[in-house]
This record gives sequence, C-alpha cells and structure tokens, in this order.
Amino acid sequence: MVEIKEIAGDSQLESSLNVIRDAFSTVAKELNLTPESAPTHPFFSTGEQLIELHKKAVFFGLYLDGEQAGFVSAEKGEDGAFFLGRLAVIPRLRHQGYGRKLVEFTLDYAKQHGGAKVALGMIDEQTILKDWYKTLGFTETGTRKFEHLPFTVCFMEYDLSAQQV
Repeated sequence: MVEIKEIAGDSQLESSLNVIRDAFSTVAKELNLTPESAPTHPFFSTGEQLIELHKKAVFFGLYLDGEQAGFVSAEKGEDGAFFLGRLAVIPRLRHQGYGRKLVEFTLDYAKQHGGAKVALGMIDEQTILKDWYKTLGFTETGTRKFEHLPFTVCFMEYDLSAQQV
C-alpha cells in the first residue's frame, strides 16, 4: 500500500534523512561531489539542517507498506510561491511512479494552500531529470552558476493558476 503523509514530528526525521541520503547518493557519486565542493547538496544533509528546514517547510513522506521510501519538502515563499525541495525516492524503487506521486501531491498541497506557482532548483547537467520535470508541466526559468558549487543550478516553475494539478 502506498501512502503519502505529513512528517510532523522531529522523531520521524531520522528515516527521512536516511531516504534523502540514499536517494541523493547516486548523484553525489556520479558528479564526484564532496562536502567541500557542494556543501549544500542534500546528500550531505545533517539532522540539524533537516530540523532547521522543518521549522519553515512542510515535509511529506511516501510510505510503502509502512516503510518510508520517499521524501519531499514544500516551503511557502513570497507572492504565493512554494518551493519544492529534496524530492527523493530510494534508488531501488525509482521509475515506478513514486516521484511523480510526490510531485503531484506537493502541487496539490500548494494549490490548496493558496499557491500560485511551485518552484524548484536542480543540477542543470541532470538533463534526464530536467526533461522528467518538463513532462510534469514544469518550465525552465533560468540557470545560474554559483561560485561555491561545481555545477550550474537550473530553476524551474509550475504555474498552478494556468494548469490543472
């Protein structure tokens, strides 16, 4: 049974952190990321950082038969914008529609809470992932090279007012 539910207490954050690290380990390895080269990459998240993020964002977990297999955060910003972050599905369960379920759930959540759009940032060089987001209705809004990161960041948005969730 697949269930997506809010992660309400800090006691549930350890399993979320494990899912995030497992999911983002593949990217960190592929791009040879280190804590020095990409300190803000989700693979290097700490429990303390997740607790801090949880103070301003809502966390959702995807559970299969009661075991957490996915994660996403939704942070409300300015002008009706929500930020979708740390979308994660453990590698052995990818390509089965769970990431799509988490994104659609987040879009629905944002719309129900007055959101006009949902934005995200991702590694620009991950073209397969970028194309996947486009199939879900996201559009690329720009890229930026940050001095402290060894990759370019791509920004994407989903316009909740123009499209059905």
